[in-house]
Amino acid sequence: MASFYIPLTGLQSDTTALNTIANNLANMNTTAYKSQTTNFSDLFYQQIGATGGGDPIQVGAGVKVASNSTSFTQGSINSTGNATDVALNGNGFFVLSNGQGGNEFSRAGNFSLESNGNLITSSGLGVMGYPAINGVVNTNAPLSEITIPIGEVQQPNATSTLNMTANLNAASASGATFPAQVTLYDSLGESHVATVTYTQTGTNTWGYSVALPPADFTSGVSTPITGSMNFDASGNLASVTPTGGVSTTVGSAAGDISSIPLAFTGLADGASNLSMGWNLLSASGKPSISQVSTTSAVSATTQNGYASGQYQSFAIGSDGTVTATYSNGQKQNVGQLALANVANVQGLQMLGDGDYATTLASGTAAISTSGTSGLAKIQGGSLEASNVNISAEFSALIIAQRAFEANSKTITTFDTVTQETINMIH
Repeated sequence: MASFYIPLTGLQSDTTALNTIANNLANMNTTAYKSQTTNFSDLFYQQIGATGGGDPIQVGAGVKVASNSTSFTQGSINSTGNATDVALNGNGFFVLSNGQGGNEFSRAGNFSLESNGNLITSSGLGVMGYPAINGVVNTNAPLSEITIPIGEVQQPNATSTLNMTANLNAASASGATFPAQVTLYDSLGESHVATVTYTQTGTNTWGYSVALPPADFTSGVSTPITGSMNFDASGNLASVTPTGGVSTTVGSAAGDISSIPLAFTGLADGASNLSMGWNLLSASGKPSISQVSTTSAVSATTQNGYASGQYQSFAIGSDGTVTATYSNGQKQNVGQLALANVANVQGLQMLGDGDYATTLASGTAAISTSGTSGLAKIQGGSLEASNVNISAEFSALIIAQRAFEANSKTITTFDTVTQETINMIH
């Protein structure tokens, strides 16, 4: 009977709405949960006649659930200080491996580490990203699971370049010396303290000598690398003359010299020969050694070598780059998180655990990196909260409750009418 069927559809639809609201409230503290809203639409209509003017007289058949739409509005971002926690500020999803050769997607960044260093979700799915080789991320490579080098040792790097920013006192007497030291590293990660000794040999001319301690060599003898530096009237380094070589202008033009080659052989620890270039130009292209009338001093020394190091920690940057830090103070990129989005987010299939799968309705996922192609910015050490609005949910709960009660009342009213009709027959 239509009298009972119509309010029954209302009860069924209202039950779905109540379930949706209850699910929203149950997940108000779920990381990156997106609230849902149940939408209704009327069912078909039966024409039971027409008016004198020809207008159809139609009677409705009830209500149905038209959709359960998901609100993908941004949830608030809360700092946790946990390196494995990541939040998305904007559109998009993290890319996950489902273990079957396919991908799933999630907004929930409450990740953790497996014992082998794999970054995984709370449900155990691998977090996908672009791989890095020797610290260089390749965004053109196929996606792979992000792996943190837990327990690994970073290999040492022999010094290949040396930079020294210094001033030599132009007022120094002939024969005056000024020593400066810099620590270098060989292929085994052993450190060596090199001493660069500058000696005033004449007007605007200084000799240089670069030596390692005698104990650093198997022979017990240190042979320094020597030469001379010439400065112009403004105190700028103009030319360099290695011992036994020819004078060459310091600069970046063709034929100029920009670095002095240094090589030390026969190291006592059995490391490879230590060869490097002593850069004479700063990043701006100007000579890094000057000669003016003030105290001789070294303002900075840098070199690119380092000893071996044990993995200590990692961090995820705003572009999704995962950087490992080692005990030797070095940092190295080990990968970059991938992000994805689809043309129709309402078409995504919800899988539970905050995960989604693409469907024909959603379209295929477009994958890129943080901050590109309209994708979100990543915030490391943070989590996105759910976007459930408690006040709005309580308001919707009251409305759904009243609707349920109204449909229930309709059924009891029809029951009373039916009973009265049966009594009339008897």
